[in-house]
Amino acid sequence: MVVAPATAKVIGKYAHGISDDLVTATLLATRAPVLVAPAMHTEMWEHPAVVDNLALLAARGVHVVPPESGRLAGGDVGAGRLAAPERIVAAAAEVLARSGDLAGLRVVVTAGGTREPIDPVRYIGNRSSGKMGYAIADAAAARGADVVLVTTVHRPVHPRVRVEAVVTADEMAAATLAAADSAEVVVMAAAVADFRPKAVAPAKLKKSDGVPEIVLEPTPDILRLLGERKRADQYLVGFAAETDDVRENAAAKLAAKRVDLMVGNDVRSEDSGFEVDTNRAVLLDADGGVEEFGLVTKVRLADLILDRVRTPHPRQGATE
Repeated sequence: MVVAPATAKVIGKYAHGISDDLVTATLLATRAPVLVAPAMHTEMWEHPAVVDNLALLAARGVHVVPPESGRLAGGDVGAGRLAAPERIVAAAAEVLARSGDLAGLRVVVTAGGTREPIDPVRYIGNRSSGKMGYAIADAAAARGADVVLVTTVHRPVHPRVRVEAVVTADEMAAATLAAADSAEVVVMAAAVADFRPKAVAPAKLKKSDGVPEIVLEPTPDILRLLGERKRADQYLVGFAAETDDVRENAAAKLAAKRVDLMVGNDVRSEDSGFEVDTNRAVLLDADGGVEEFGLVTKVRLADLILDRVRTPHPRQGATE
């Protein structure tokens, strides 16, 4: 339950068990976590009674988002301005995440397609929007995990996710491998370019100079590197974006890359894969398990994947 703004009156009645209106009656009746965001004039915010009441509520486990300094309702300036909505939302997300089934797990997620430069203007890329990787990062954070998202695209993300922006396959490899060293779960959802130009032109290639010859070389196989370095306590999820024989190709990649779970997704259909909000996927695990889904949202698929991650990594102290 979030009270924003929480006035001095509401805080005082809540602290002393007075329930003479709907808000305070609900506060005293709820068993849910409670977060209050005080807002009042500076003199009230600094009054010993308000200070003591907030301390009493905090001692009882109530979460407090302190106010900010700025222009107040009466036109004066000082401490007591309601915290920004983003701060309140982030605090609420943090409270909820503490009881999530992935609380305490460190998770690394990659998202988006890498861009391999040809010259200062052009690059080799793909159609990946990053929606699947962002959905996984959001879901993992909402379920309590400490999440690092290594991404080539910029999208809104859960306030608890730490974002590392990259562009090329080399940059993604460096950031992902470094973050994976301290993670229990790595989800490689990014679409990494398989090849890059061997040499990058220092200036823009001109049409008048004729058709250029571009020699390609392989990029780092990040998933293979993660598989080679995978610890016994680490769970590795890979993605196989396929246009045909999805299950067969995903199974081959599962075996070759030493991953624990491979997500084969059909990117040929207009309603599945790149740039849309839905996927058709098959999950294959290292023990031979196969689970196939019809058309589901990427948000739903993210939770289905994390359910599989959750099985070998029960939250510490949780009752199975």
